Amino acid sequence: MLFKKHLFSASERRQIVDAIGHAEKMTSGEIRVHVEPRCTGAVLDRAADVFHKLGMQKTVLRNGVLIYLAWEDRKLAVIGDKGINEVVPADFWDITAEEMTALFRQQKYVAGVVHGIEQAGIKLTQYFPYYAGDKNELSNDISEG
Repeated sequence: MLFKKHLFSASERRQIVDAIGHAEKMTSGEIRVHVEPRCTGAVLDRAADVFHKLGMQKTVLRNGVLIYLAWEDRKLAVIGDKGINEVVPADFWDITAEEMTALFRQQKYVAGVVHGIEQAGIKLTQYFPYYAGDKNELSNDISEG
């Protein structure tokens, strides 16, 4: 995977974006995926920085989730916003990250990301169910650094 300009092909990107759209039909939460080749420093710090640069803290219910992946450095973080963190256990996203990592070890990168998205949707539904009139507050497109 080293030296690739993009981690995912156009069809793989479409599959991921479609998974975000499907997951968000179950919840009022917002899910984003950000990929970049390198992550200098602590992965959670970088993920939090990207979270804010993407404006994910601006959702009405503060219920955004970011799946952050630095593929060359093999770093992954799944983080939620304040509204989520106030109602879920501290290790809420750890299992999802572990399951994604297991798929990545098998070189199933798209499946790993899609699994993370699906799990985020399922988990968000418990605390932030979809409601009539819910608006998509954030882009479903994959962002890149």
